[in-house]
Amino acid sequence: MQFLYKIPGYILLLFGGFCLSWGGFIVRSFEQSTVWEILFLRSFFFLLALSVFLISIYKKNTFKIIKESGYPAVLGGLIMSFSFVAFVVAMTNTTVANVVFIISTQTMFLAIFGYFYLKEKVSLIGSSSIFLAMSGIVIMVGDSISTGSLFGNLVALAIPINFAIYVMIIRKNSKLDMVPAMFYSGIFSLIYGYFLSESFDFTQHDIFMGFLLGVPQLALGFICITIGSRTTASATVGLLMLMETLCAPLWVWLFLNEIPPMSVFIGGVVIISAIILKIYIAHAPSCSSFRITATMYS
Repeated sequence: MQFLYKIPGYILLLFGGFCLSWGGFIVRSFEQSTVWEILFLRSFFFLLALSVFLISIYKKNTFKIIKESGYPAVLGGLIMSFSFVAFVVAMTNTTVANVVFIISTQTMFLAIFGYFYLKEKVSLIGSSSIFLAMSGIVIMVGDSISTGSLFGNLVALAIPINFAIYVMIIRKNSKLDMVPAMFYSGIFSLIYGYFLSESFDFTQHDIFMGFLLGVPQLALGFICITIGSRTTASATVGLLMLMETLCAPLWVWLFLNEIPPMSVFIGGVVIISAIILKIYIAHAPSCSSFRITATMYS
């Protein structure tokens, strides 16, 4: 698993967004589990996968590394556990289109928080890429956005805000391995799910869905995002994470036979253009070396 730390940050972030994009589809595929039961299953398998990952890397030093990550990891884990709860609650209390649109605002929050908290300046190209991407999102889901449930929309808003704060913690403590923060978030989420669930009478189908949510969707996704965010400027993290918004409608189309409108394809092309523009400009001066540094993502 050590090879993940050698992969360029932007690749890890794109792949992490790809993994997260399965969330909405999988949540909608549960048979009978309640919101809190879904959270419990997701957190159980997520925590299990994180434990295997940490032990495979650090072996006997696993607990030492978790301890050394200290207060930043605990705080980051607590904040992300709120996002994990918010995602499941929002998906069951407002429209999927609303959740997708609200989550995509993390691009804006990351740019703003990075500027004021980390003093990360956003270049003209970076600003243009963000504007282009946000325009693509509006085109993509604009026709599907509704007033929805005010409660569901407000809960969904906690997701991009908490994620932006989490990235600030990672960037501020870039010398620390912050993957243990995900371990803490799994513990907190598991506790929430355990005490709020009414029963644990899961069907085999729902257990499998919980596995898909906890391991390939959440654990693999956030391991890549956590590692990739260490050397990637905040605004760029948000831009690359739009891979989640880009891919989410695709799975609903392929597996639930819900054909998306043409606006989804047009918006998707605009988002892809924004991502390619940012990556190309970032690598133009040093394409031969293909190295990623924090300064290249300013």
